[in-house]
Amino acid sequence: MNNATLLGIDHVVIAVNDLAVAAADYRALGFSVTPGGRHPGRATENALVVFADGAYLELITYHAPAPDERWWRTLQAAGSGFVDHALWPEDTLAALAAARARGLDALVGPVPGSRVRPDGQRIEWVSARATTPELPFLCADRTPRALRVPEGEARRHANGAQGIAELVVAVDALDAALARCRALLGPALPLVTAPPDAQGLQRAHYRLGAQRLQLVAPGPATAPGHALRERLHRRGPGPCALTLAAGGGTPRALDLAACHGAAITLA
Repeated sequence: MNNATLLGIDHVVIAVNDLAVAAADYRALGFSVTPGGRHPGRATENALVVFADGAYLELITYHAPAPDERWWRTLQAAGSGFVDHALWPEDTLAALAAARARGLDALVGPVPGSRVRPDGQRIEWVSARATTPELPFLCADRTPRALRVPEGEARRHANGAQGIAELVVAVDALDAALARCRALLGPALPLVTAPPDAQGLQRAHYRLGAQRLQLVAPGPATAPGHALRERLHRRGPGPCALTLAAGGGTPRALDLAACHGAAITLA
């Protein structure tokens, strides 16, 4: 393993209008929810749903307007729901340098970040932020990861959720998104494309360990009013559906309103 290796999905971001209500609703769905804290210099506060595979859901809210931040703009324009996703590199600087060497200019960084937990512990990380929202951003820790991503009981959920099985990311144009993904991921990680389906949707996917990330785009044969076209118009590119591994039973879609606009399935 080299220090530019991408280890997996770090987290998926869900912007919500009321963090306390969202946390209560996720607990009622059988998730363990851990208070996260506030981000110095930003008007944000979060809570975490952490899984046994080390990935987590970030529920984030704003206590003041932040018109310079895309997550806030999406929340205001389209309501609660998925707004972003992050990959976990061995080393953000190395992964950023490798992607730029492959011609990717859609990452800004390194960007230092921090959060102060409710117990006063300050956590620090460094990220590389994507300027095109279908691309994940990169996030790696400066302080011990266990301070940012809790272990133990926080990772046990009454509903059986164990980790991220698949994240579906909506994109406007598959070919352009694939080119950027290839530059980010490197040639050693294959991207698998599929023929258009009956609705004309175009798909490709890649794997990071047990996690599958799928890109989906409307094709020329996709109807003008298709739900994916409407989603892209309303929220823009980015995560649109998440499947959580939960023991391999019959897939169960969770209530969309209780998930605050995030389409989540337990399988």
